[in-house]
Amino acid sequence: MTIELREPSFLVLAALADGPKHGYALLTEVADLSDGRITLKVGSLYAIVERVESAGLVEHVRDEVVNGRLRRYFALSDSGRERLAEEATRLEENASRARERLRRRPGTTIAGAVSR
Repeated sequence: MTIELREPSFLVLAALADGPKHGYALLTEVADLSDGRITLKVGSLYAIVERVESAGLVEHVRDEVVNGRLRRYFALSDSGRERLAEEATRLEENASRARERLRRRPGTTIAGAVSR
């Protein structure tokens, strides 16, 4: 099943790219990856995790009890890695096209280059 990856879902997948994480670590990583623009609430995070898990992009890998609290760990599946890479490429291509169009506009400054 192919699902739309909005920015929070994309960032959850990106947070899992370097290995399995539990919920609190995912919340922290998403905030870090977005430079604080996106701060998910626990309920929102688990709704995203459930959605990407049902699409086969993420898998529940283990549970652990720490200080009497259950930690559920999630990992990116092979399909999730592929989808994350595809989405990153798509976003890079879109950003490149947008920068190119902005360069064509007279008087626009893009990353140190001014169009005349």
